[in-house]
Amino acid sequence: MSFPSFAGAHTALVTPFKDGALDEAALTALIEAQIKGGISGIVPVGTTGESPTLSHEEHRRVIEIAVKVAAKRVLVIAGTGSNATSEAVELTVEAEKLGADAALVVAPYYNKPSPEGLYRHFKMVADAVTIPIVLYSIPGRCGIEIPVSVVARLAADCPNIIAIKEAGGKVDRVHELRAALPNSFQILSGDDALTLPFMAAGGVGVISVASNIIPAEVEELVRSFLKGNLGKTEELHARFASLFHDLFIEPNPVPIKTALAARGICAQDVRLPLCEMTTSNKDLLLKTLKESHLL
Repeated sequence: MSFPSFAGAHTALVTPFKDGALDEAALTALIEAQIKGGISGIVPVGTTGESPTLSHEEHRRVIEIAVKVAAKRVLVIAGTGSNATSEAVELTVEAEKLGADAALVVAPYYNKPSPEGLYRHFKMVADAVTIPIVLYSIPGRCGIEIPVSVVARLAADCPNIIAIKEAGGKVDRVHELRAALPNSFQILSGDDALTLPFMAAGGVGVISVASNIIPAEVEELVRSFLKGNLGKTEELHARFASLFHDLFIEPNPVPIKTALAARGICAQDVRLPLCEMTTSNKDLLLKTLKESHLL
């Protein structure tokens, strides 16, 4: 079976809300802006999409809209993870039925399973579908990291587990993953600020938060590196370093939604327990947006 290449930049889409409900018009416009910007893929209902506070019907609807609007012009990598294996299987099966090109499956959070439990969790999800699976290791949110040995075991045993979104913030781990995995296995940065060093260590791209507002620039950063134009990559990395930092001065996706609202793209509304930025942090972010010529 032929699977897609994830080389490039993929936007971890926000889920726009209006008066507490899903804003379908804003989501559609955001996706169209991503495609116009030349992004390689979109990732609905991940961390940035506030998946923990979406109902199952909302989760399904966001994926449905993403698939319909993308219309095969870009990849759709749907977030389908859960800390309950049965629910992760259900969500991944549903994403495949809706036409998603791949699924992003986060490590089970809160439960803190053993390495064997992690292996069985991901294998059960992978065995339930034919679409490719992107593992998602983000220990800062999940409390656990997917061990390199487990990733290697899954890559060997599950033909459709072909990539990992690495959001642990450690370049050394990317080197370890690259050494333990076949060359065909793809590593994606889960942190905009680390895209350049992660790619230098063997990554092929990024699942980006910043590309919600600068899709063309993040895609160019990745493509420049892949084409061997390190000078252009470093220029873009330096140009947006402050933005990459300030989009995480409060919990994601609060800052990126604030930035999108400042540009009139969608409301800054988030769902509790998330809330609006402090005044001082918002002022700092807006200052950075202006200095980056985005306002």
